[in-house]
Amino acid sequence: MSSFEPSLRLTGAKVLCNGALQERPLAFHAGKITDAALPEVDLSEYLLLPGIIDLHGDAFERHIAPRPSAPFPMEMGLRATDRDAAANGVTTAWLAQSWSWEGGHRGPEAAESLMAALDRYRAHAHTDLRIQIRCETHTTETHDRLLTAIKAHEIDYVVFNNHLEEALMLAREKPEEIALWAKKAGRTAEEHMALVRAAFDESPRVPRYLCSLAEQFDRIGVRYGSHDDPDGDTRERYSVLGARICEFPTTRGPAAVAKAVGDHVIMGAPNIVRGGSQAGNIQAARLVADGLCDALVSDYHYPALSKAAFRLVEDGLCDLPQAWAMISSNPATIMDLEDRGSLDLGKRADIAIVHPVTHAIEGTIVAGHITHLTGTAARRFFSALQGAQLAAE
Repeated sequence: MSSFEPSLRLTGAKVLCNGALQERPLAFHAGKITDAALPEVDLSEYLLLPGIIDLHGDAFERHIAPRPSAPFPMEMGLRATDRDAAANGVTTAWLAQSWSWEGGHRGPEAAESLMAALDRYRAHAHTDLRIQIRCETHTTETHDRLLTAIKAHEIDYVVFNNHLEEALMLAREKPEEIALWAKKAGRTAEEHMALVRAAFDESPRVPRYLCSLAEQFDRIGVRYGSHDDPDGDTRERYSVLGARICEFPTTRGPAAVAKAVGDHVIMGAPNIVRGGSQAGNIQAARLVADGLCDALVSDYHYPALSKAAFRLVEDGLCDLPQAWAMISSNPATIMDLEDRGSLDLGKRADIAIVHPVTHAIEGTIVAGHITHLTGTAARRFFSALQGAQLAAE
């Protein structure tokens, strides 16, 4: 990471610590929260909140390929994604990459290319970027290839999903959407449905495939869950398998089952901001109101993360500490990241500097490095640093 790493004491702001907003200084040195006496920056009236931890985002896809027929080099897309995340207060982010029978940008080859590209880019990254593999259940022939890639690139998060039923339903009821799906992948509708049928033929081998992967994931320390669970029975099967994260349940049932057995439920922040799911699934706000949602993720839009937290406060569903926990401390707990997610002494200095009125992210600090700084907050930082330099002279 090549960003600026000062040692500073931020004063005058309200700091989210120990579950409450407190007027207190917040200092950081050598990448960690400290209580040392250091050069001060006056951030009166600002909010200092834990850096956002995003467990699932695919906004990187539009940076790599802004149009389906116009891809750019992956490192270029990763750099843009990195800046996008930092500008929105994100300090740790998982890029949700498919591993699917569909091929193309969702196939194993594309996933392996992204993993390799991130390995090359990571030394230059401002944000702690990681990869989540979205593994389609009917990819049984890729068992060894998938495990090899996960081990080689130290992937720590996998979710299982099955979009075959959706494809079959669309073929029956909305063939025009199948045609669009196929076109994005560069094939005809007939070619796409041939892939669907071939994948469906793998069904008898899927249970053993998932059990084998789960066993290996437990052995090497990979967190795993499921995506788009349609009902409680599906969630229960995944939970028994060991996939204890329920990501984007499409109805209330799987979320209720997940919470009943102690699994984590994750929903999309855009669902909160827009007041509902763009796919017509359950409203995330309903699950929050019922205590059935643990964390929010960017899904496809990084700005939605902080906006969703404040939207929950505005709608009276949570206070700010509770809402912000859904994008900071709760995701840290889900992924067992003990070094981040809060602003306690000794933790990583991952900080979001938030304007008190506009709620804009005016600064982001990752492990003590300033990765984003703008607006009045930037002027205050530069003024303080210039003053410190003059005093030293």
